[in-house]
Amino acid sequence: MAFAELLEQAGGMGLFQALQIFTILLPTVCVPFQILVDNFSAAVPSHRCWVPLLDNSTAQAGAPGALDPEALLAVSIPLGPNREPHQCRRFRHPQWQLLDPNTTATNWSEAATEPCVDGWVYDRSIFTSTIVAEWGLVCDSQSLKPVVQALFMTGILLGSFTWGTLSYWFGRKPMLCWCCLQVAVANTSTVFAPNFLVYGGLRFLSAFGLAGIILTTTILLVEWSTTSQRYFTMTILGCTYSVGQMALGGLAFALQDWRVLQLVVSTPFFAIFLISWWLPESARWLIITGKPDRALQELRKVARINGHKEAKKTLTMEVLMSSMEEDMASARAHRSVLELFRVPTLRWRSCCLCIARMTADGLLHSVGRLGAVMGPLIGITRQVMPLLTPLCYGVTPIASSLIFLFFLPETRGLPLPDTIQDLEKQRPAAATGNQREVVITESTQF
Repeated sequence: MAFAELLEQAGGMGLFQALQIFTILLPTVCVPFQILVDNFSAAVPSHRCWVPLLDNSTAQAGAPGALDPEALLAVSIPLGPNREPHQCRRFRHPQWQLLDPNTTATNWSEAATEPCVDGWVYDRSIFTSTIVAEWGLVCDSQSLKPVVQALFMTGILLGSFTWGTLSYWFGRKPMLCWCCLQVAVANTSTVFAPNFLVYGGLRFLSAFGLAGIILTTTILLVEWSTTSQRYFTMTILGCTYSVGQMALGGLAFALQDWRVLQLVVSTPFFAIFLISWWLPESARWLIITGKPDRALQELRKVARINGHKEAKKTLTMEVLMSSMEEDMASARAHRSVLELFRVPTLRWRSCCLCIARMTADGLLHSVGRLGAVMGPLIGITRQVMPLLTPLCYGVTPIASSLIFLFFLPETRGLPLPDTIQDLEKQRPAAATGNQREVVITESTQF
């Protein structure tokens, strides 16, 4: 927890943190736009088969008598299971006998029908254009629509692993800037996608970068916040996602063309790419990767913004090196992700969290997004196995909550360990009932 002491010497939570939160909130407001935009751009409008009598003026001229559109619809489109015009079938030839009020269902139900070989006519009263109407993702092709969401969540899954590693090698700030640019370019390019496959590929690339934005913004907020105030910054971050979700609904209501909507939710990332360059790199990352000189510059810069003038004298290389000696020793040990399973305490907590996220949050959002990839695919089975979806989304969260309840430790009012050494020190303290005597300077308020 030595870095927390350095943050306090740099002014603690001050003007810099306020500016940083405001800057990071810009991309986090736009993140839900990307995650949820397919709810609108891939909406399925009401539709029916294209038929000459209704949609071709020449054919209408040859129709006997002056028939209204409802009559022409009745002789061209059979009724579906809900007694509405069928969305995926049409009569091969007009069934004029259906205009006879004495005709019963038996007289016409066996009439020859065919798929919508000439395409569909869509209701454009709600959305003037969607990708479903653009590329005909209905009827026999309706299973292609969930593929887009599966590709998107696969991008987030792979991006979560990739950007976590790259942000450790190259820093948090460069990865944040690059990811903002990647999301901006990839998702803006969907507007020019000539077909469904290109659109799905671009959404995959957008999601891949989006995972990096989610990861790096969270890390930067945590690493530049004092321990006692992390709950506050994380709460603001969570509320920002909710604001983005609400704002997307308003945008979709106003912008009913999917291309315009995609353009509006994507172009802000170009501005965010430029704005994010002012953010300082994580001083903690700079220290543990052997760049103390630059870390000291960043800490003094933060102190100057926070109005902590004494920091120029108190924040020295000697203070920095002595404070972070333990953390630097931990970094030199070259810990890997395998430590999650080598250290007994971490192994137990990791397994509990993994199981819980895979079963509950995973199916709704992500385990590292694996469950979210499965979610749209489970939806495809709805017609064959109608009980599978409610079982997955209902039973598994209950199982997850029981795992949290009985196997994870309480953290309310307890210090948050920063390193594996901190965690190992907590274990003997907890065994003797002295959890609050761990050598850590600050604790959370939750």
